[in-house]
Amino acid sequence: MILSCKRGIIVLLNSALTYLITATCACLKLASSIFLFNVKVLERKDNKMKIRGIIMDKYIINGGNPLKGEVVISGAKNAAVAIVAATILCDEPCVLENVPEISDISICLKILREMGATVQVTGKNTVYFDTTGIHNPVVPYDLARSMRASSYFLGTLLGRFHEAYVPMPGGCDLGDRPIDQHLKAFKSLGASDDMHAGVVHVHCDELYGGQIYFDFITVGATINAIFAGVKAKGLTVIENAAKEPHIVDLANFLNSMGADIRGAGTDVIKIRGVNKLKGITYAVIPDQIEAGTYMVMAAATRGDVLVKNVIPKHLESITAKLRKIGVTVDEFDESVRVCVEPNVRFTKTSVKTMPHPGFPTDMQPQLSTLLTLADGTSIVTDDIFENRFRYVAELRRMGADISVDGKVAIIQGVGKLIGAPVRATDLRAGAAMVIAGLAAEGQTIIDDIFHIERGYENIDLKVQALGGDMVKRYFPDLNAQAISG
Repeated sequence: MILSCKRGIIVLLNSALTYLITATCACLKLASSIFLFNVKVLERKDNKMKIRGIIMDKYIINGGNPLKGEVVISGAKNAAVAIVAATILCDEPCVLENVPEISDISICLKILREMGATVQVTGKNTVYFDTTGIHNPVVPYDLARSMRASSYFLGTLLGRFHEAYVPMPGGCDLGDRPIDQHLKAFKSLGASDDMHAGVVHVHCDELYGGQIYFDFITVGATINAIFAGVKAKGLTVIENAAKEPHIVDLANFLNSMGADIRGAGTDVIKIRGVNKLKGITYAVIPDQIEAGTYMVMAAATRGDVLVKNVIPKHLESITAKLRKIGVTVDEFDESVRVCVEPNVRFTKTSVKTMPHPGFPTDMQPQLSTLLTLADGTSIVTDDIFENRFRYVAELRRMGADISVDGKVAIIQGVGKLIGAPVRATDLRAGAAMVIAGLAAEGQTIIDDIFHIERGYENIDLKVQALGGDMVKRYFPDLNAQAISG
């Protein structure tokens, strides 16, 4: 009897020990997964199964602190992704300065490396490029699918190799964003195109200058037309071209290498093809949208912020709207000061997004968030992207009174917002959630922040430096599972 009891105790102890070892291994495995993958919110499709990641980054914001101090704006995301792709056209090594440390740029650098280029980060925001090692004009599928700007590799590879294989681009879900105008531009210069299994193939024996007219103003197609025309034989004329600051910056970069591009920043761009582009060192312009975002943050929190490393002229449409609402904006040579005087109440306004130099669609969610704090009813019209108002449902969680009818949002000012769990539905919507959280009473938790990190360098650290209570936290996804569908 005693022997039997001892054996039973031994069995129980062995079982407990086995369970302890198994649990410990599982914990170690989980910790290892967290450390090795640093997954930020993964949602991958595998045939008919969708696998959710085990780690989610979130921003935790305790609102109510007026932002005060100075913030330095990083290099322009929209300029940098185009200029990084443009290094493929350069016949010698080159160096880019003021390159923002954001995930979209990281993907661009990885694409170049996987294609055979030498890419080295030589200092803070400084990157060395030698793309002469690229010999195959094929962009890796998974990387191209993760960002919209991967479409720029169509133009640069076509310009250099007269052929390119690029998967249909990804990026934020802002609705249908076809590349038909890009292909129209290539065809005008002598290229043909076809598509197979989601991969766009453009090719030609030679590119010849031609007349390109866009059916509507399109930034991406304008950039790709410039890329294709830089080394084409003869004169290329682009009509109804986009005029955004990053298009001017791209043209300046290419001209510094020896290209002959005239008229960038107007609706007609003329390009005379050249045979060779030399290596240079070039600094990317400051980010107009990041600057505008911090300007609205300062206003929404009723703070006082000096926004440094900006080109005030690029901010004119944003500055004009802020002043109309009741915000004080002082302009200097390379900075703007944004503050709200005591007892000032924000007033309603109407906003319609337009191509540059009009009010940018990339600032619409941020300004709309500010208008929830204004007196009266504001009307915001954005017909550039069909899904631009997806963030409205998140603001409603915080007490905003917004109704959307098609491409028009009607915002009834509520005076204050209340912290709540929300998600970033896209890059600029994510910035709007940060602004709302900083201005709100209580705590706001923002999910899907990988969208925000696509275009904002160290946003949490910059907000902290201004006195905002904002931190990034890593959370295990307790609902991690495989779901059919």
